[in-house]
Amino acid sequence: MGDSDKQNPFGGPQLQGAEYTRADMSGTNFNGVNLNKARFFAVLTEATFTDTNLQGALFDDVNLSMARFNNVTLANTRIENANLSCLNIQGVTLANTQIKDADLTGMTINGVLVSDLFAAYETVKG
Repeated sequence: MGDSDKQNPFGGPQLQGAEYTRADMSGTNFNGVNLNKARFFAVLTEATFTDTNLQGALFDDVNLSMARFNNVTLANTRIENANLSCLNIQGVTLANTQIKDADLTGMTINGVLVSDLFAAYETVKG
């Protein structure tokens, strides 16, 4: 591995700050791509993000249904007005994450329905 590889672990395209507006990127494979502060206003159904830097990215008015994220950096990323149905999140850090105004129908965390977690919380809070 050369010195430049050690400085930049993302060996794919360098697309920092790129903007994707009204794009159909269904099934796109982002592998080793630096998308720091990229902006997505697109259809990303079944897109795959592997070894990708999405730090500070914005996903707004996007369809990310059935998207896959593997070994990605999502720190300071915003996802707004998005379809995340059938999204599988595993082995992630969600420290300081905020979820607001979301339809959580059928959503589970570690196999427990989120609606059941909220009901238990309300009972304890009483």
